[in-house]
Amino acid sequence: MTEKPWDFGRENMNRDGNQNYNTLKRRSFIKKTGLASAGIVTTAPMYSKVLSGHSANNTINLGIIGTGDRGQGLASLINSIENINVTGLCDVLPFRLEEGLSKIQTKAQGYEDYRRLLDQKAIDAVIVATPFNTHSQIAIDALEAGKHVYCEKTLAKGYEGIQRLVNKAKATEAIFQTGHQYHSSRLYNHVFELIKGGQVGQITAIECQWNRNGNWRRPVPDPKLERAINWRMYREFSGGLTAELCSHQIDFANWVLGETPDQVMGTGGINYWKDGRETFDHVHMVFSYPSGVKGIFTSIISNAKDGYQIKVMGDKGTLIIDYTKAWFYPEGKLRKTLGEVDGVSGATVSWDENKGYPISKEHLEPTKQALIDFRDAILNNKQPLSNIYTGAKTAICVQMALDAMYNNEVVKWKKDFQF
Repeated sequence: MTEKPWDFGRENMNRDGNQNYNTLKRRSFIKKTGLASAGIVTTAPMYSKVLSGHSANNTINLGIIGTGDRGQGLASLINSIENINVTGLCDVLPFRLEEGLSKIQTKAQGYEDYRRLLDQKAIDAVIVATPFNTHSQIAIDALEAGKHVYCEKTLAKGYEGIQRLVNKAKATEAIFQTGHQYHSSRLYNHVFELIKGGQVGQITAIECQWNRNGNWRRPVPDPKLERAINWRMYREFSGGLTAELCSHQIDFANWVLGETPDQVMGTGGINYWKDGRETFDHVHMVFSYPSGVKGIFTSIISNAKDGYQIKVMGDKGTLIIDYTKAWFYPEGKLRKTLGEVDGVSGATVSWDENKGYPISKEHLEPTKQALIDFRDAILNNKQPLSNIYTGAKTAICVQMALDAMYNNEVVKWKKDFQF
């Protein structure tokens, strides 16, 4: 694979990997009426959406590109978020577009061609929820059209696609958020602060798994649509389990460690679901970080034991995290009071031999919180935690892991990958 030069603008970044946008002029959002008719397929019914206490010029008009499972899920969540109106949706599959339009509670128009959606001046921002291999070009076109962008994970496929998208984002004043929603989780942020505060001591290892039991297939009404619907199973379009699942945990490991891996090793295969798929049904990866920490990431879809889990292991204890909860398991003699175990839920909290002390932190469902954060980032002209740079780092890690598994080689982080 031909390597591309990388320049991610280190001089413009703060310690969290965000660019400084304090000097940007706040964009004025004026709710516009009347959309151009070019490319319109259909219109959803109109429902009233009350924005109590908010003026129209703080309302963001949003387009969703890609209305498959993820796009529809995002559309449904947006119904309960104030100051966002979904005014356009796009999908190349008509039945998916109709499903997407049925999920929203605002007046919206449907498009077969995402470029027609981008032509609408009334749309301020877009969500890109299309197959992995299309992210880079669609997001670039959206930035070119002057839109803010929420791009679903993984950010982009292939080193060249990542580089092109980063270059375009750097050249604009747009807000760019990558859909690694655990960056928005208040629980995960709390755990991050506990780790940085020394809760686990010196980190020595991170172990992550995301296991399921199912063939990962979607129903196909017409065999001609197999690759369009089950794109996750084909290498041309997808990064398989590594991009669709493990990328969230890779993103978290990079975040907690504040670094990216020196090298990646991995193996995988199609051992169970022998149905013509090309992406692996199990993956096992080892990331070696400059600090000496080894990150282990595994995912299988033939056994769901323990499901989703992240373990951050240090010389003072281990933090165990799942989708919505976290626990601290100290090393050495068990300590029973809050005063001795910072950040747990109470002084008389019960001990779970399997998971330790529960961590207490109120939080919303992470994807909903990520969408709220996207809205707030736009209104406040502040780049989110999960931005173009953090997303690019994780996307590079995903590509390194895919190269390692597909080519049976140790893949090293190239010196050209500078941020």
